Amino acid sequence: MAKVEIYTTPFCPYCARAKALLTRKGVAFEEMDAPNGSPEREAAVSRSGGRTTVPQIFIDGTSVGGFDDLYALDRAGKLDPMLAA
Repeated sequence: MAKVEIYTTPFCPYCARAKALLTRKGVAFEEMDAPNGSPEREAAVSRSGGRTTVPQIFIDGTSVGGFDDLYALDRAGKLDPMLAA
């Protein structure tokens, strides 16, 4: 199973949706609270190539973007192979 990391903030509906999608798939993930100005947020921005929004999702160290990107991968049938790697 791939290593999944997700940078989130409290009360973020897209963060909640991303976590729910991963949970429905039975995927374990590491969640990092990344409020504005925190070292975690800086790490997310740096790792994602400058994306400043949350969630920021990484599968095996590769940035896949936010919830919309994760959902698009799932709809296209590309998410499950990435998670199985």
